[in-house]
Amino acid sequence: MSSNAAIYTNLLLSFSLSANGFPGSDLKVTGVDFLKSQNSRLHHTDAYNTKNLVVRRGQAFQIQLSFSRELRAADKLALRFGIGEKPMKPRGSLLSLNPRREPDFSGWKISIVKSSGKECLLSVTSSPSAPVGIYTLNVKTGTNIYKPENGSVYLLFNPWCKDDVVFLDDEAQRKEYVLNDTGYIYVGSAYSMHNRPWNFGQFEEFVLDACMYLLDKSNLRLNSRRDAVLVSRVMSALVNANDDSGVLLGNWSGNYDRGTSPLDWMGSVSILQQYYKTKKPVCYGQCWVFAGVLTTVMRCLGIPSRCVSNFNSAHDTDENLRVDIYLNEFGEKLNRMSLDSVWNFHVWNDVWMKRTDLPSGFDGWQAIDSTPQEQSQGIFQCGPCPVKAIRDGDVYLPYDSKFVYAEVNADKVYWMVKKVNGRDKYFKISTETQGIGVNISTKAVGRDTREDITSEYKFPEGSEEERKSMQKASSFIRPSGLGIRARFAATSVAVDDGDSRAEVLHETVSKSGLQLEITNTDVLYPGNPLELAITVKTATPGSWTINLTGSCQLQCYTGKVEASLGYIKETVKLEGNSETKVPLKIAADSYMKTLASVEDEVLIHITAIAEVQETGDKLTKETTMRFEYPPITVQMPEMARLNEDFACCFIFKNKLNVPLDNCKLLVEGLGIFKMAAFDQGNVKPGRIIKSEVICTPTRVGEKKIVAKLTSAQVKAISVEKAITITQ
Repeated sequence: MSSNAAIYTNLLLSFSLSANGFPGSDLKVTGVDFLKSQNSRLHHTDAYNTKNLVVRRGQAFQIQLSFSRELRAADKLALRFGIGEKPMKPRGSLLSLNPRREPDFSGWKISIVKSSGKECLLSVTSSPSAPVGIYTLNVKTGTNIYKPENGSVYLLFNPWCKDDVVFLDDEAQRKEYVLNDTGYIYVGSAYSMHNRPWNFGQFEEFVLDACMYLLDKSNLRLNSRRDAVLVSRVMSALVNANDDSGVLLGNWSGNYDRGTSPLDWMGSVSILQQYYKTKKPVCYGQCWVFAGVLTTVMRCLGIPSRCVSNFNSAHDTDENLRVDIYLNEFGEKLNRMSLDSVWNFHVWNDVWMKRTDLPSGFDGWQAIDSTPQEQSQGIFQCGPCPVKAIRDGDVYLPYDSKFVYAEVNADKVYWMVKKVNGRDKYFKISTETQGIGVNISTKAVGRDTREDITSEYKFPEGSEEERKSMQKASSFIRPSGLGIRARFAATSVAVDDGDSRAEVLHETVSKSGLQLEITNTDVLYPGNPLELAITVKTATPGSWTINLTGSCQLQCYTGKVEASLGYIKETVKLEGNSETKVPLKIAADSYMKTLASVEDEVLIHITAIAEVQETGDKLTKETTMRFEYPPITVQMPEMARLNEDFACCFIFKNKLNVPLDNCKLLVEGLGIFKMAAFDQGNVKPGRIIKSEVICTPTRVGEKKIVAKLTSAQVKAISVEKAITITQ
């Protein structure tokens, strides 16, 4: 202690003795009031379902202390915050805050707001870069240590604090990306998108504890827990179970007997609650489930997050920015030929933060992905990768920027495989440069609609900026097989498998102005024939003879073919600027068995190949469509009062021509009722099923009720309805 400090302490002590005439009895703490309702309201943490205080870093909170006697100037008083198993001052895991001492180097601050009688109101502000986690508080007075009940304080990231790296300067966005506990995940196919309601439920019971358990399980050094980059990266690893017995086990096999089908989940709550209870991976997840759970974890910890759906998402396994697609002579896709794949959609996450670890200009949204696809640094994890780096082609930046860039920007190269002298020969049909990474979607801020964020991930296709971005990205990518980006690239030269990836793609101009369109001429209801049509168009003068091949397959969203349903081969003649429509009709019998035998939702995939005899021009077009389903109707009031029961009724009429086997209705309403399941058995055509839930709202505000119907033939009919709960 310095001589000045010693003199100051002695003066205080003598003042205390002279004022009271005797050295007072030991000061003891008799109670601590965490002022939970006041603090949690100011910290936007009042929705967390926990007895403990939850606060955000870099923002003041108040604590009321009660003492055995009045606090005097000479009394020693310190609030001690410890984090981790054995908190120690030298490690920075134990902070001792004295309201009468100068602030220390930890960045935490403490002050006395008011002291009267036996009570003292303290204000504590944590450092805006403090490690997030559970801090244990005890109060030291002299040699006495008081350990309060529920003395664990949860400290989170703070998007409301300017000095926190996750600061988001827009209240509407904070409300959406941090506080909204429901939302949508966009699924389907590029031109047949639909929303899947998802309950994030970051405030539900045990969800916060599950996230804190994951932080402990991550083995991040305490110092690394202050870093949003490292926390989001490690959570992208822990939400999948591949390397670390994390939250969810992925399964794309179509067999989910030993767990829950990915399509049966309605939100993250039951997944995280089950994981926290058992400490074992939950079965099973696919990309939208991984993304939904990761959104919950990020929002729960205070990092702004959104689900991002990329349609026609490339999975480029060899970092050459090219996805090779192999077709047989009927235009049917051959899965076995390629390690690369194009998923109808893939869902990952964006998280918002400053990137102090990178050159300037890469703050903002960062892509992270917990779906186990490829290893990164030996672990199934992905990101955070700046979305701006993807757009600009700066794929040298960490983390995993090449992989994410390919997901939204790879070229599709079509090959036809024919047997020649008993050996597979590969004939290049065409290259498509604009089909990957379309309609990139997320839920709009404050509205129940889709927002297209494609422009955040890539410049407009064919623009000068896009070409520059592609050239820059290509300079960091392995050159093998990276060709000229061309609108059409067609050759009829046979190449063998060894040469196919190395061949340069030559640009050719279509002399006939050939175009293809694929449409459905009737609504695609399961049990009805699939009425499809391929329109062939030419746009330049001349007589054109066109060989057309069209095929129809059922496939899962990952592009895996489940069944080939039929094909057509026709030669059509067109004059000048004209078109003709060629029907492609598939009988219901040819696909209904597949619908009932596959546990995943399947999509209708149509491929068309056209070759102009006069010029040799070839063109490939493919599209994916989804089946249409009858709706679920929800009957309930628009408003209800807190803690007062109301009835919610779910009605479904089977308007299809086929019976639905093993029907199950799943319903959930956060803050209203827990998830419930109703087995409905087999539902014949025309039959109506009805289920009712008595709801007791426990939280005020707008709440959403979600219902989902699954059966052997129909995998996921969803509906949601909002209700306002008042006091």
